Amino acid sequence: MEIYIAKNSGFCKGVEFAVNTALSVKDCNTWVLGEIIHNAEVVKAISDSGLKVADSLDEIPCGSTVIFRSHGVPKSYYDKCYEKRLKIIDCTCGFVKRTQIIVEKQSAQGNFIIIVGEPDHPEVVGLLGWCGEALVLNDVNKIPIEIAQKSLCVVCQTTFSAEKFEKIVKNIKKVCKKTVAVFKTICYTTIERQLETEKLAKQCEAMLVIGGLNSSNTNKLYELAKAHCDNVFRLSNAEDLDYSKIKKFKSVGIVSGASTPNAQTREVLLKMEESTEVKATNSMADVVAKIDNESKFKKGQIVQATISQATDEGLQILLPFSKKEIALSKDELDCENYNADEYMDKIGETIDLLVVELKPVLKLSQKMIKMLAEEEALSADIEAGKEFSVVCTGTNKGGLVSQLGTYQIFVPAKEIRPGFVKDMTKYVGKTLRLRAIEVRKTGRKEIIASQRVILQEEIEIKESAKQAKTEEFFATIAVGDVVEGKVERVTGFGAFVSVNGFDCLAHISDLSWTGTENVTDVLEIGKTYNFKVLKVDKENKKVSIGYKQLQPQPWDLVDEKYSVGDIIHGKVVRIVPFGAFVEVEKGIDGLVHVSQISYERIETPATVLNVGDEVDAKVIALDTELKKMNLSIKALLPEPERKSSHRQFNDSDEEESGNKKSRAPRRHNDDELSNWSEGSISVGTSLGDLIANAKKNK
Repeated sequence: MEIYIAKNSGFCKGVEFAVNTALSVKDCNTWVLGEIIHNAEVVKAISDSGLKVADSLDEIPCGSTVIFRSHGVPKSYYDKCYEKRLKIIDCTCGFVKRTQIIVEKQSAQGNFIIIVGEPDHPEVVGLLGWCGEALVLNDVNKIPIEIAQKSLCVVCQTTFSAEKFEKIVKNIKKVCKKTVAVFKTICYTTIERQLETEKLAKQCEAMLVIGGLNSSNTNKLYELAKAHCDNVFRLSNAEDLDYSKIKKFKSVGIVSGASTPNAQTREVLLKMEESTEVKATNSMADVVAKIDNESKFKKGQIVQATISQATDEGLQILLPFSKKEIALSKDELDCENYNADEYMDKIGETIDLLVVELKPVLKLSQKMIKMLAEEEALSADIEAGKEFSVVCTGTNKGGLVSQLGTYQIFVPAKEIRPGFVKDMTKYVGKTLRLRAIEVRKTGRKEIIASQRVILQEEIEIKESAKQAKTEEFFATIAVGDVVEGKVERVTGFGAFVSVNGFDCLAHISDLSWTGTENVTDVLEIGKTYNFKVLKVDKENKKVSIGYKQLQPQPWDLVDEKYSVGDIIHGKVVRIVPFGAFVEVEKGIDGLVHVSQISYERIETPATVLNVGDEVDAKVIALDTELKKMNLSIKALLPEPERKSSHRQFNDSDEEESGNKKSRAPRRHNDDELSNWSEGSISVGTSLGDLIANAKKNK
């Protein structure tokens, strides 16, 4: 009997990652949402490890951890997990994530979604939760006429029959009158597995299809094999094998589904090997030899090995179907500190190992499995558009380069940041925040990424938030409002104050009633004060505020500080023909009338006083409402002796002389000079009366 084993058998990478992740979780408060894969033995192994299985999120207690299987879940499940404070371990297959993104975007653009697949399959159920209006098709001959006038987006369940998908798409295009966007979302490993199954079924007399009976992808392989071979046997495990039914065939092909662990295929082979008839034909030895040679291993493959010895240098292991021991260095074990004695108790146990190199010698590693599992999860997130970070290690002519696990990272120059980057070398050694543009997993593994899109989005979000905040600010602020603001920076003409995050200007002229040359003499940078809104310009988005408007004016406090009779010390600030103004304090001036400067008659105040002179004076009158203060210098001087007689000058003297002479000015006493205002002096009678009399006498 000739036995042919499909190269693409056993776990696909997505299923392998999900199973390994579930088996590696040690938290007893972790749940798997649904069966991790459609394989009873694997599900039992996960259950035996302590993980609990839930059919819905409602069964999982708040604060627990939930594992999403490789089939994916509806988008709403993520929000529900957030509400229940559930930590998510997302094992959704990368191909499924890609399909989710496609249907979400296409649905948002108004396209009607058609999912080709099994309506009850978990992957399809999950996809329906990522789009709006949608329809599931799995029958080549049942294309509803209702879709004829719709713009369509067609995707496929990742494990569906490629041949059947093509037929359904062809019939959809016959019915639909509008645009049909077709996305071939079948997993490439599924396609390869189906092609290989078809090839084996055509050349072999019998076929064994191994995998869980409820596994969709395994059932597709069974249907495909039956289409090209008359003798196809469906096995869930080695116990289902009845060798008597296949011993008559000269050639037997073996395939297994993506949710079938390699161990189950090996168990089938071992059971066939144990058969006397098979041993007698000597053909099984060739099969084992073939498995044990290059067809057995490929780079990146995970194999199970049995620990046979433990030494100071590492372990000796036995690979399946091999009697030859292979050395496994302690540096390749997934442990912090290697201790040979601890591994002596593990002799006979099996461990999973990754095939790292095939030539010149076979190199295996346990720690690389963990690293690749983490990398696979990360690459799935990266493919889904999640941000990731790397440190730039160098440049080339086209942009920046780095490394992420086994992936080469390339950032084109135009994707570094918004705008032109002249010197790319300054980014070497710096952390880059990236989002994938393209992920290449075949051949040289590479991720082409962009930092610009992240920075641009943040700029747009910031600008949008700023705009919204500005609109809200101007909708609520009004002239006369009293607001609280923090002094952010000062200039020669004022201070910029942050009021609810918006910059307002407090002009230097609105800081103090008495004026100031330096803003910092009144306001301190970093401190918060109250201000009054003086002007709001909504069109130009400007707000003027004042600080002095909330402070008392100097004259408001005069009554508390000064009274008639007080003696003050001040400085002459200006001189006018009728007197001198003395600065009592900043913002308060008092008038010393010319008649209150000296007991001696003076022609003008400038003959005895100069601007800048410091003088003492007595308050002789005070009116805070009119903001007037009368001062007297002479009141503080000794009064001179008065002369006993004075010649009287009157009208009769003029008549007797026969000449008309101007009347000599009449001297006014101190009480008559107590009422004054700048530019308008009352000394007993009003200045108007004096002028009228002067004209009359003239």
